[in-house]
Amino acid sequence: MFLLHHLDHLLEHYGYSLVGIIVMLESMGAPLPGESLIIGTALYCAATHKLDIVWVIVVAIAGAIMGDNLGYLIGRSVGFRVLARWGGRIGLTEERLLLGRYLFRKHGGKVVFFGRFIAILRTFAALLAGANRMPWHTFLFYNTLGGIGWAGGYSLAAYLLGSQVEKISGPLGIGFGIVAVLVLGSGFLFLKRNEKRLTEEALAAAKADQPA
Repeated sequence: MFLLHHLDHLLEHYGYSLVGIIVMLESMGAPLPGESLIIGTALYCAATHKLDIVWVIVVAIAGAIMGDNLGYLIGRSVGFRVLARWGGRIGLTEERLLLGRYLFRKHGGKVVFFGRFIAILRTFAALLAGANRMPWHTFLFYNTLGGIGWAGGYSLAAYLLGSQVEKISGPLGIGFGIVAVLVLGSGFLFLKRNEKRLTEEALAAAKADQPA
């Protein structure tokens, strides 16, 4: 409940705007914990009912879509040359630029959609889409779908889980909570391990695909 304790303080002062702004800034390329904030706020809603989950979902989706579009405009304006020179300051390394160029050339809109669910791509996908000159209407379509699926899906799933745990009391509730944490933790570790493996494989393919 450490996370909920700190969220209680922050959300009492900043409310829905905290979620929207953090998610927007992360989507623009800032290394911020947007995903953790969405999940934590949804659990906070279920536990305290001080915020409405519907509005949390709305501001999270809006922040994700707006932030990605601003990131796209920044990437399109500055191009790869500026990102290659200064991107390292925000974690956009040479390898990640190479990986992004390769993925966008091979997979296009799918990177924008599925990138929402992968930490590295979620932060930099919009910048890379703009720098790769992806057509804006294509980017907007996949970005909107990804924002709804990611922000809306994570918020709703965390809220429903938190609500069910709150309804169950006694030893059964404790047992259910422990099982839920173990399942979620195992799933998180599985995704992170596979995320790392898939990123390494894609990076190797990107290097091999470079002209000699």
